[in-house]
Amino acid sequence: MNVLIWHVHGSWTTALVQGRHRYLVPVLPDRGPLGRGRARTWDWPASVEEITPDALAGSEVDVVILQRPEELHGVAERWLGGRRPGRDVPAVYVEHNAPQGRIAEMRHPAADRPELTLVHVTHFNDLFWDGGGTPTRVIEHGIVDPGYRYSGELERAAVVINEPVRRGRVTGTDLLPRFAADVPIDLFGMQVTALGGIEDLPQERLHDEMAKRRVYLHPIRWTSLGLSLLEAMHLGMPVVALATTEAIEAVPATAGVLSTSVDVLRDAVRTLIDDPEQARQMGKAAREAVLARYGLPRFLADWDRLLEEVAR
Repeated sequence: MNVLIWHVHGSWTTALVQGRHRYLVPVLPDRGPLGRGRARTWDWPASVEEITPDALAGSEVDVVILQRPEELHGVAERWLGGRRPGRDVPAVYVEHNAPQGRIAEMRHPAADRPELTLVHVTHFNDLFWDGGGTPTRVIEHGIVDPGYRYSGELERAAVVINEPVRRGRVTGTDLLPRFAADVPIDLFGMQVTALGGIEDLPQERLHDEMAKRRVYLHPIRWTSLGLSLLEAMHLGMPVVALATTEAIEAVPATAGVLSTSVDVLRDAVRTLIDDPEQARQMGKAAREAVLARYGLPRFLADWDRLLEEVAR
């Protein structure tokens, strides 16, 4: 099956393209947001092919995976040479994010589009977004297993946040000094230099560096479900996280500590830093839990079923 998908979220797309299809990824000379092409910091298989607008206009496409309003409202149709997603070419819209704003106004951009299927990556998103009459499906995340790497040799907490300054309170950036008053924190991600963070490492190296830290801290207030959290659990790291959005579904009590109280979480980080054996055991439980629920085989099987259903 020929699947057209824009490179929007690297970690999620990395999992998807491990499937058995041919993935066409738009590319532009400037490799901007609408044409990033293949990933440069993730390992993608040869079945992922870059395609230009001119080449795509005449190419066979079995299904389009939309991820942004602009793709739905014009971009995809132009790239497809006038073919309309959902009408001339089967299409699904993947919503990666939790909605923002007043709950009565959380209407999805793809609402009331019966020709589409709206796919949420968490049950939380499905609960909060108003999709109107658009058919919906939940396909939970899947992760390419980086393997158990945990050493916890450094008595420090790892945090992964992209654009922490711009996103501010949403990502809990304002909470980091409170945790840093107790234990050293290493912040990884994109555009973290202003906060003294470690900037945009390739995924393989990022996983190695995370696994050296004693505990993974997830201070994000409002997110769909951070893939870095699931990656940390795959690595065998114990987790301390805000009990918000989908985190309470992803992290069992044996795998870490979740709370809406920052003081409770600060105590948990200190305890795990001081007790490496407890940290190791919780990390093993985290890995066991995340493999059971967010393993790659289940994720790809779910997507195969949906794509085959939509492309009929």
